[in-house]
Amino acid sequence: MENLVKFVQDEFVTKKEIPQFQSGDTITVYYEIKEGEKTRTQFFKGTVIQRRGSGASETFTIRKMSGTVGVERIFPINLPAIQKIEVNKQGRVRRARIFYFRELTGKKARIQERRR
Repeated sequence: MENLVKFVQDEFVTKKEIPQFQSGDTITVYYEIKEGEKTRTQFFKGTVIQRRGSGASETFTIRKMSGTVGVERIFPINLPAIQKIEVNKQGRVRRARIFYFRELTGKKARIQERRR
């Protein structure tokens, strides 16, 4: 049964070309918003907290600071509204899910950049 689900996902779900990124990276996601008949592009720039799942159901969580309030947004990888994803900085972290990042403020909330 599991093989059948994987086969259907591979065959029928359209995959977009997205850049390779992981937790700790700073990325910008450009996505489409529909308001009535109008559509506009909005972007969300922040640090990747986690990537979860696999295949068609994979998601990633981005966190950004809006003033003094932290805002998190979960995006499915195969969301049709996503136009493009840009990797701005590659961060160096030791964990796949950096939930400790939520409690850090100020200079402690910086992530060291990975050497290329």
